[in-house]
Parts: sequence; structure tokens; C-alpha cells
Amino acid sequence: MNEYSQMNIVFMGTPDFAAGILKALLEAGYSVRGCVAQPDRPRGRKKIPLPGPVSEMASAYGIPLLQPEKVRRNPEALSWIAEREPDLIVVAAFGQILPKELLALPKYGCVNVHASLLPAYRGAAPIQHAILDGCGSTGVTIMQMDEGLDTGDILAGRTVPILPDETGGSLFDKMKREGAELLLETLPRLFRGEIIPLPQPEQSTTAYAGMLSKEDGLIDFSEAADVILRKVRALNPWPSAYTFLDGKLLKIWEACEASEKTALNPGRILISDGEMLVGTGSGPIRLVRIQLEGKKQMDVRDFLRGFRLQSEFLGKQRS
Repeated sequence: MNEYSQMNIVFMGTPDFAAGILKALLEAGYSVRGCVAQPDRPRGRKKIPLPGPVSEMASAYGIPLLQPEKVRRNPEALSWIAEREPDLIVVAAFGQILPKELLALPKYGCVNVHASLLPAYRGAAPIQHAILDGCGSTGVTIMQMDEGLDTGDILAGRTVPILPDETGGSLFDKMKREGAELLLETLPRLFRGEIIPLPQPEQSTTAYAGMLSKEDGLIDFSEAADVILRKVRALNPWPSAYTFLDGKLLKIWEACEASEKTALNPGRILISDGEMLVGTGSGPIRLVRIQLEGKKQMDVRDFLRGFRLQSEFLGKQRS
């Protein structure tokens, strides 16, 4: 139990990134009086509504849970949160802008764990966008929330390197750990009044890191090889980079530069010594791990042993 275990905290978040932050708070001995998460959404092939990671964790720890469609203009939700008498509200990947009534409710305000070094990559998908843009590093920020979108004063920040083979999934896990550690370091200093908040500039230093959709994963082989390879890494595991092979969806989970510099038109396939090369706008890439619609993930060599190509090009969709 820590010296601030009597502080009442309400936690707001939904996905796995947020659940990692919540778990760190609980294991550090903080008193989480309630959790607010998005409603259960349909998932899987059967589209059955299932709880998100924060909802599951709240249930496991016996924490009261609220799942409003929108917190803004929802008096019942605001009353529910106020009843918890929060000294602080911690937000991570919640996906909603909080109303000023809620921001003003706790003594220590509302702090957000954001997966970038603000003011860079404001928005819902900062992790993937940093890889898509070819950044060598990114970071996490603890921010005092205001009514804007990731525009509040900065309380703390930490740089996180992006490795050459980094995927969206591996960077996500790294950022979740770093964000939890930074939050736990920051909260005691916040409670003791030792932090001087740093105002953000009005303009972000990067384009807005908007939410990604499945359609964003479609590969355009006329783009440069490095752009395509970054997309493959950034969108692994979700929404995944994909194309079409013989009219079937083909997910590309891993790819790399081709050692052979054979001239291939964009999307053109070349099978050589058990390898699958594909032309791009700046030279071929080599597919390493793929998944054809209805099949499991497999190495390309294994795939080629049991599949006979009908098309010479990737990208042709069903007619």
C-alpha cells in the first residue's frame, strides 16, 4: 500500500493499452473507485457483443463499471462518476472528449496517458502512425486534460525508441509498459504539487493520428518499397496490411527488402527458390509470412508448397 492509497481514483479507458495502465494502478495500491469504459462491441465471426479488456478487469477486481455510449451530455454518467468522489480521474485510450463539468470535478483534475510525445501525434492511433511515418523514436506523455483533443498541459514525457523491425503490436506492448511506469512516477509528484505543467503549442508538430480502419490496410504496390514495408509492420496485428491473390484476400504479416533487385512491375509476382518477390514502385520486396483468406498464417515457403498461383499479379479483387 502506498502513501496515496486513500486517494479516490476513477479510471476511464477501454482497450488493452488502457487495461495495462489500470492494472499498474491497482498493483501499486491505488484505490480505483470506479471504471468507465465503452459499451461491449460485437467481435469475432459471430459478432457477439463482448466486454473490452478494461471491462473484464473491472469485473475481475470487483470495481463498479459504467459503460455509457457517450459521457458528454449524459447527466446520469456524470452523476455516477461524481458519486465516486474522485480526487483524480485517470484516462487512457478512452476515445471520447470529456466535458468541462467532468474535467473540473476532481481536485487533481483528469490526467491522460497518451502514446506519443505530445504535441506530436495527437489522435487515436499514434503508435501505428509513428511507424507509418518512419520515425526512429516516439514516446509517452502524461497530460493534464482540457476540453481539446490531446491539447492539455504536459506533466511528464518519456522517449521510446522504434526498432527497425518494430511492429504495431511490439511497440504497443512497449508503450503500455512505459506509460504505466511513467504514470506511477508522476502521480506522487502531482499530489505533492511538485510538477509545473508545460503548456502545449496550439499546433501539433505532426499530422493528426486519426483512427485506422480495415480499409487503411490495403496495399498500393505502386508506392515505394519502404512505405509498403512500414505499413506491413505498423498495421500488424490490426487492422493488418493486405492485398488480393487470385481474388482472395491475402494478409501480409511480415515482409522485407528483396536481396535480388529484379525489375518487376508493381504488384507483379516472381517465385524464385521458394521465395515470393513482389514488385513495388521502387523495387521488389520479399514476402515472409502471409495468410490467405480462410487459412492460417504461414511462412511463404510452406504456403508455396501447397498453393498453385493462377495470377501473375497481387491486388486483383473479386469481380
